[in-house]
Amino acid sequence: MGTFIPGLVHTPVTPFQGDQRIDYDTYAKILEWHIKNGAEALALPMPEGEDMSLTEAEQRELLQFALTRVNGRVPVIAHVSDAGTAMTVERAKFAEQAGAAAIASHPPYFWHPRPAMVVEHLLQVGRAIRLPLFVVNPPVETAGTSLTTEMVLELVEKLPNLAGVVDYSLDFVFMEEVMCLGQKIKPDFQLLAGGDFPVSSGTLGGTGVFSTLSSVAPRLARRLFELSRQGKYNEARDPQEKMGELNHFVRSVGESGLRDGLAGLKTAMAFMGRPCGAPRPPVRALGEVERGKLTDALARMDFLAEEPRAW
Repeated sequence: MGTFIPGLVHTPVTPFQGDQRIDYDTYAKILEWHIKNGAEALALPMPEGEDMSLTEAEQRELLQFALTRVNGRVPVIAHVSDAGTAMTVERAKFAEQAGAAAIASHPPYFWHPRPAMVVEHLLQVGRAIRLPLFVVNPPVETAGTSLTTEMVLELVEKLPNLAGVVDYSLDFVFMEEVMCLGQKIKPDFQLLAGGDFPVSSGTLGGTGVFSTLSSVAPRLARRLFELSRQGKYNEARDPQEKMGELNHFVRSVGESGLRDGLAGLKTAMAFMGRPCGAPRPPVRALGEVERGKLTDALARMDFLAEEPRAW
C-alpha cells in the first residue's frame, strides 16, 4: 500500500436547522459542493465543523452520512478527538469500521495533561487502528496541550501508522524540527498546514493543507495550494495575502475576537449564497452590527468576485 498523501483537504462546516438539529439536506449540498470545487480529501467534523457541539450519536451519524454520500469519490479523513482516551479510541475504531481513509486527532480536549500523558493518549489511539493517523497540533487559542518536537518524535518512533502532523500553530521552528528529525526516522513522514497558510510549511517540504476557508473561496485556496506545492513561493505571496485578509475578517469581526470564527465563517458562507444556519450554543451568532461589518468587508474583497456563488 502506498503512502496516503491527502493534498488539499477541505474541512466542511456542519449545518444546523433552527431547532439545532443537523440539517442533512444542506449537509449533502455542502459535501457535493466541496467535491465539485477542488477538494482532494475531506476532513470532518473538524472544530470548524463544530465537533465539540455534537453528541456521540451525532458524530457517528454525521460521519456515516458523509461516507455514504461521498461514496469513495475523495478520501474522507475522520476527525476523532475528545477529553478522554477511551472515548477517542472508540471513535477511531468506529471510523475505521465505517470506511474512513485516515484519522486525524487532537491532544485531549479541554484540559492540559502533561506531555507524557498526551503521548500515551495518542499512542493508544494510533494502536487501536490500522489507518494512517495524523496528529493535530492545535492553534494556541484552543483548549488542550500543544505538541512539542520531542512528543512528535516519540510518536514517530513508536507508531508505524503515524502519517504526519497537521500544524495549526504556525510555529516555524516546530515545523522545521519535526520535518528534519521526523523524516530521518520515517522518510514518508508528512507535514500539513492547518488553516489556510501553506507557504511556510511548503518551504519545509509540507505536502498538504487543511483548508477552512475553502468553504468561502475554494478557487483562491486551490491557487494558493498549487503554487505552494510547485515551490513557486514568490507567486504564492499574493494569494496568501488575500487569504490572510479573508481569514482576519472572518475570524475577528466579533466582540470576542477569534472565538467568533465559527459565526464569521457561516456568515461568510451565507454572503456567498450558501447559508447553513447559525452555530450551536455556546457559540453565538453574529449580531446585526457585526454581521454588517463582516459583509461590508467581504464586499470590498474584489477577489471574491472570481469565486463560485450559491450551490
